Amino acid sequence: MIVGMIGVGEMGVLMAGHMAAKGLQVFANDVVSSRIEDAVAKGAKAAPKIADMTTADLFIVMVRTDDQVRQVTDEILKVAKPGSVIAVAGTHHPDTMKALGAVASAKSVGYVDSPVVYGMDGARDGKLLSLCGGKAEDVEKARPALMCYSRDVLHVGPLGSGEIAKTCNNLLHWVHSVSNYETLLIAKRYGIDAQRMREVLLQAPAYNNTLERWDHTKFTWQEKDMDVALDLAQAGGLVLPLTGTVDQLVKLFSAADVKGLLYGDEAHYLGRKIVPLKPEEGGLG
Repeated sequence: MIVGMIGVGEMGVLMAGHMAAKGLQVFANDVVSSRIEDAVAKGAKAAPKIADMTTADLFIVMVRTDDQVRQVTDEILKVAKPGSVIAVAGTHHPDTMKALGAVASAKSVGYVDSPVVYGMDGARDGKLLSLCGGKAEDVEKARPALMCYSRDVLHVGPLGSGEIAKTCNNLLHWVHSVSNYETLLIAKRYGIDAQRMREVLLQAPAYNNTLERWDHTKFTWQEKDMDVALDLAQAGGLVLPLTGTVDQLVKLFSAADVKGLLYGDEAHYLGRKIVPLKPEEGGLG
């Protein structure tokens, strides 16, 4: 299989490397030339232009914004051969996927939304999880390449379903981030080491994967994730008060806040500094 990998940044370069290591011919493209060089060092071939990918059976797109995925898809469709497939591995709006899929279908090119979860750890280990929407035959065409960097490839439903599944996953992640913080804040306030309480909760029924991987949450995409969740809720006529509240609260979080809560002497929340209570104030001492 010949794969054109468009977008070889932090995660894309690792995905390209896993595919090359497992015997696929991978052409790497990016707007930053040094990233292409990094992908070549991992076994890919350089493709300075998308037009250099005319032999590709599969195009994997890993870019940041919906505007970028529209632009890249337009360029791919100028050179893609009939029967090839475009798989979009980034996080985008499902409506964007459906619109671009219709354009690709008119040119006999398959279109799959295949966003990944498990972040940088999953990318490094080749253990991402690909959540796919699209026609079953298109997902199956993409599967051998996606499995090179995924623990599994799950076909969720029609085009756009993968992005909705990613939104559902990310919504729970940010809900857990807020609830984990407030929970550990209680422990810290009463003089219990927050990191120790985290370790205890990881053995308790309240366990959640976000709590386990919390040290690695960068808090860089929460606004984008929550915007998509709220847009889907509004378009679907759903009233989701918890989602609305989390949307507001999670904007206040940073990785430094989590680090301070877990390992520092004090924490900060809603503009307030939180320190352990002294025994005479009701703390445990």
